[in-house]
Amino acid sequence: MLPSTARQPHLVNLYQRYLQNEHTAGFVQAVSARYSVGTLERLTQSGSRLSRRAATMALGFLGDMRSNSVLARALHDSDRGVRLLAEAGLRELWCREGATEHRQQLRVAMRLNVAEAFDETIDVATQLIESAPWIAEAWNQRAIAYYHLQQFAESVNDCRQALDRNPHHFAAAVGLAHSHLELNQPYEALDAFRLAIELNPDMDGIRSQIRFLEESLEGRPE
Repeated sequence: MLPSTARQPHLVNLYQRYLQNEHTAGFVQAVSARYSVGTLERLTQSGSRLSRRAATMALGFLGDMRSNSVLARALHDSDRGVRLLAEAGLRELWCREGATEHRQQLRVAMRLNVAEAFDETIDVATQLIESAPWIAEAWNQRAIAYYHLQQFAESVNDCRQALDRNPHHFAAAVGLAHSHLELNQPYEALDAFRLAIELNPDMDGIRSQIRFLEESLEGRPE
């Protein structure tokens, strides 16, 4: 009898090997030698649970913004593992848009936000937006900085700009909702939270926010 690994797709074997050794570079190299991005995109939508997980994870490593809508669909997969891998993959894709210098600037802006250097984040993100306004994540990072500086109207604008450029950007939808809440605009916040959960149904905390707002707004005139 053949070993079980011989009876399953090669991609699944690579994925299971990765789960054992966590050797990302080896996984990426082995997958890219055998599978095109287009094939990985197709495999995220079909096959076994493990096959979809493997393809989704690989696409997060190897894809670019052209795979954005494919990974966004995987957020609605029946398997939670696929959904989690799709979310992680999307966040990586969003940081790989543009030329090398654009990606470097974006990484700097993200690090500055993590360091709570929000004024500096705005400076870096603004420079990036001026040179590459199509990069949705640049707008999102500046929105985050504006939010923490309590410049909520500016944050609302940048979240909308991010969503205009990337309609799958569930994080920008969440940021938009929170900014509307700070501006005492609960109906607009509720709409944004509903959009976020429509884009990424696994965000249980957002569902709680929606229920709370729906109950608090019940019977109130809009």
